[in-house]
Amino acid sequence: MTLQQDVLKKVLLSNGETIAYRERAGGDELIILVHGNMTSSKHWDVLMEELDGRFTILSPDLRGFGQSSYNKRVSHIRDFSEDLKLWVDALGLKDFTLVGWSTGGAVAMQFCADYLGLCNKLVLLASASTRGYAFYASNPDGSPNLLKRLLTLEEVEKDSVKTVPMQNLYDSGNREGLKAVWNALIYTHEQPSELQYEAYIDDMLTQRNLADVYHVLNTFNISSKKNEVSHGQNEVAKIQIPTLIIYGDRDYVVPETMTKEIIEDFEGRAKVVKLNDSGHSPLIDDLTQLVNQIELFI
Repeated sequence: MTLQQDVLKKVLLSNGETIAYRERAGGDELIILVHGNMTSSKHWDVLMEELDGRFTILSPDLRGFGQSSYNKRVSHIRDFSEDLKLWVDALGLKDFTLVGWSTGGAVAMQFCADYLGLCNKLVLLASASTRGYAFYASNPDGSPNLLKRLLTLEEVEKDSVKTVPMQNLYDSGNREGLKAVWNALIYTHEQPSELQYEAYIDDMLTQRNLADVYHVLNTFNISSKKNEVSHGQNEVAKIQIPTLIIYGDRDYVVPETMTKEIIEDFEGRAKVVKLNDSGHSPLIDDLTQLVNQIELFI
C-alpha cells in the first residue's frame, strides 16, 4: 500500500482556526488518529501505512501543532476537542473509531464525553490519565516536588526545570537536544530510521503551544475525584462505547499509576492490554503488536 503521508489537506473551522490533516484512503471503516504533545499527524505515519486496507484513516494536526494554526491559545483540553468536533462536522464524519495517543488520549476522552453518538469505539494509547497529567514544582536537585503541584499557566511557563529548558530547545532549533530528550524518555528501546527521525524532529519544531499543553494537561480531570487544581465531574461516566486501553510495560512518560487511574475510572467498561517490552511509543517499539491489538479490537 502506498501512503501519501506528507500531503496535507486543510480545513478552515468556524472558530477561525485552520486544521491540517493527513488521509489514507481505504474501505468503509473509518479511524481518526489524534496525536500527543511534541508531535503531530506526522508521527502516525507508520501506523497509517500498516493498518489494514479496509480502514480509511484520517489524522488531524491539533491546534498549535504541525501545519494547523494557533490563532487563539488553548486554556483547556476541551479547546482541542471542540476543534476536533468542528473538523469532524466540516468533513461530515461519523461512525468512526477514535485513537488518542498520550495527550491525544485526553482530547479523545473529552470528545467522547461531550459528543455522544459520533464515535463508535475509543482506543487510548499510552494516554494521559482521566485525572490529568500533574505538573509539579521542582526540588533543588531537579526532581519533582510531589507536595507542590503548580496551579497556574504563569507558574508552568516559569518552571525552570521542564518548561524553560524544553522551550529553549525549540527556540534554538536544538535538534540534538530534542533527540536526547526522546532517547531518554521515549525511544528507549527502538528508534526510528535516521531519515524518519530527522523528519520527526522537523515536525516537533513546529509546535507553538508547549507551556499551554502542559497547563491544560495539569488541569484536565473528567473523573469523579478531586485534585489540587480541578474538581472532576465524572464526565468519564458518559463514555459508554467500547474502549481499549493500551499501554507499554516500560513507559517512562505515562507511569502505570496513571493508566491504573483510567482503568479505575472506567469502572470495568474498558478492555486493557499491556504491551510487552514497549515504552511510550509502541509505534516504534513494536508496531506489529500495536497493529494487531487495534485491528483485533475494531
